[in-house]
Amino acid sequence: MSLSGVKALTFDTGGTILDWHTGFKTALASAGARHGIKKDWTEITNDLRRRSLGAMLNLGENEPPAYTFDDAHRFTLEALVKEHDLNAFTEEDIHAVAYEAPHNFTCWPDFPAAQPKLREQYLVCSFTILSYRLILDTAKKNGLSWDAVFSCEGIGKYKILPESYQTVANYLQLNVSECCMVACHNFDLDAARAVGFRTAFVRRPHEWGPAGPPDPSANPDCDIIVDSFPELAEALGVLV
Repeated sequence: MSLSGVKALTFDTGGTILDWHTGFKTALASAGARHGIKKDWTEITNDLRRRSLGAMLNLGENEPPAYTFDDAHRFTLEALVKEHDLNAFTEEDIHAVAYEAPHNFTCWPDFPAAQPKLREQYLVCSFTILSYRLILDTAKKNGLSWDAVFSCEGIGKYKILPESYQTVANYLQLNVSECCMVACHNFDLDAARAVGFRTAFVRRPHEWGPAGPPDPSANPDCDIIVDSFPELAEALGVLV
């Protein structure tokens, strides 16, 4: 399938590109092992993600944002430390989990080979609620080359506010219909579509670990629905 007229692919990055579950779980389990603590690290990992994500969506709707996603990771983890009797965690442990781990997330293995091919025909941009520094750090770690990075940190309006999507199209000097949002989350794609973006759903069945993603089935209104980034490239007529 070809998205006629589309000039830019804007990628959700946390979850769609980066494997946050493995990164957070490994860091939590390592911190626990240092103190002889055994917990359900999968559950705590998903709570960390769910709550920190909830703290970011629609941020900036009524007043300027007072924190970034890095801050949300930190204050969410601090709350979970208290709730799960992880008081043995030191300041170094908390920093390692809340900051060092996400800034070293590994991307899903099917993306690095597809990205340069997609860039031959499209502007390929990270459009994310994650912090600028996190995207820069993970790009270096994973050998990714974005044509641009658009963080809601700089826009001041976080997804799923319509202003965030409209602003990115304006930055690219494109009509919204010339932009395609690529994500594994229906909430992101639905919001992008509502302002006129085209949309592509790429399944990431392991995003939430063994629990599976909360929305594994794509909204059928998506223009493209695929299981992998090579399939996305093929659907767009790009050879990988």
